[in-house]
Amino acid sequence: MKQKIFRIIRTYILAVLIIPLIGISCNEDEILEETPLDFLAPKNAYSSVAGARQGISGLHAYARNYLFKDAASQECFAWRRGVSTDIAYHGEDPASTKFPCDFVSFFTSTNYVSRDSWTRNYKLIQNANVLIAAIEESDLEIWENEDQMNAYKAEAMFFRAYAYRELVSCFGAVPIVTEVINAPKTDFTRNPVSEVYAAMESDLKFGTTYLPVRGEEEDPGRITQGAAWHFLAEAYVAQGKNQEAVEACTHVIDDYGYAIMTERFGSTVDVFGSGDVYLDLHAYGNHNLDANTEAIWVDQYEPLVEGGSSNLGERGFGCAYFRMGNTPDGYQAFLGEYYNGKYTGYSDTLGRPVAWIRPTYHAANAIWKSDWDNDYRNAKHMIKRKFYWDNPASAYYGQAVDFSLYPSDAGRDPIKDTCQYIFPYFMKFADPCNHFTSPDRSGGGNNHKDQYALRLAETYLLRAEAYINLGQKGKAADDINVIRERSNATPITADEATIDYMLDERIRELWGEEQRQITLRRTGKLIERILKYNNNPKFPGLNAKDYHVLLPIPQTQIDLNIDAEFDQNPGY
Repeated sequence: MKQKIFRIIRTYILAVLIIPLIGISCNEDEILEETPLDFLAPKNAYSSVAGARQGISGLHAYARNYLFKDAASQECFAWRRGVSTDIAYHGEDPASTKFPCDFVSFFTSTNYVSRDSWTRNYKLIQNANVLIAAIEESDLEIWENEDQMNAYKAEAMFFRAYAYRELVSCFGAVPIVTEVINAPKTDFTRNPVSEVYAAMESDLKFGTTYLPVRGEEEDPGRITQGAAWHFLAEAYVAQGKNQEAVEACTHVIDDYGYAIMTERFGSTVDVFGSGDVYLDLHAYGNHNLDANTEAIWVDQYEPLVEGGSSNLGERGFGCAYFRMGNTPDGYQAFLGEYYNGKYTGYSDTLGRPVAWIRPTYHAANAIWKSDWDNDYRNAKHMIKRKFYWDNPASAYYGQAVDFSLYPSDAGRDPIKDTCQYIFPYFMKFADPCNHFTSPDRSGGGNNHKDQYALRLAETYLLRAEAYINLGQKGKAADDINVIRERSNATPITADEATIDYMLDERIRELWGEEQRQITLRRTGKLIERILKYNNNPKFPGLNAKDYHVLLPIPQTQIDLNIDAEFDQNPGY
């Protein structure tokens, strides 16, 4: 944000310095008015439906990249996918200063996770505002009809609301910006949380009317009315409007042909030979199938095509098994694939992970105890718990890795062994034996499998949350049981339907899919569950304090806002 504003200010100052040299007889308005002829600008880039479609694609790409892709900010990728909550901590180095391991020392007003959460979302808002303004100013004749124009506008408004979703959760009161900012502005003020939610509601309600319904979107992954209703419901729950949330979720569940997948479907690479419908949900090529009635919003990744992209699922979520060194009798522990005349050290079944996001004991073990052997989501193809030495020269060839077998003088580091090298690997983000790039590194930590930004299971669990808040625990249990029964887990009773149980069910169903920190803030459980369940061995509970429920406002924003007060969040 700081660099961007400095660039704007620099351009503005240069313009002020140059204009007097042109001559006092010139009309200043004419000088400042640009007519783009040989370069793209909103005035001509979005003057056609094809141009507006490119603008929509840009919003999708921007949101996709900060959710699942951004290698330039691996810490922020991990943060959005659940690290430093009740479900995960940083495994590569649990005492890292790059990742949020010790909240007190990490979260300061100059911290880049806070800065990224602030600037990324305001850039998305600015991009959305530019497109919205262009659509509103466009000639109606370029559109097939007014409904098409409103559908495009609604999709841009959806992304504006989606950006405010993270901003209001992370920072509380934030500036509401609904107009294009095309000049330096130094007098932002923080709008109350209630006003931010009101703005989100307005944008999302527009989407529930004008976005296409399921099956009528122009391209796979485009936003439909179901997604707008879901995030409207989430905004309602966050404000305590639980009955409105129930009604909004019910629109998604009943009105658009969505349904929880209960039968196997698609073409699944089942390398473990023990698959089920939950594996099919997360298998390459199955996310966008017409048969998949559970997908509401899918982030798109395409291999080996111009404009295609990959995601960091394997790199972020898996354990760095290939780094563990030697077997107990001194041979290389993992040979991996044989490629171009040598062993790579990497298994194509597992990819090349880096252990950014290591599951907590609670997420990997405690929550599964009642249905350990029957819940599909805990099956060996979904959470890989056993890893095997694969060097035929070793006497331990084919045996499961067991660190207790190493001699006492082997110099093993127990924290690296269990936090970085070997730990339960949630395979929903891996794409076994299906890598399109970097064959010498089994994909290099990337794969091209689509990822869910939203599926119907989350809507059921959101409605269950609203029912719990309303005291209607029987209905909450019914919604939770829709999810549990699909995965062959034991149904719960009404008495068991509590907020904490619902949060545990979200781990079982949505580990790594949801933005966990947003869920925990909404339920008022963020600090409580971090302290209770985050078993980072270096910083148990991550040294979290009550004030960490909100992030610090970036100091750059405060410093540049010279013409209005801009208070820091308490505690920073």
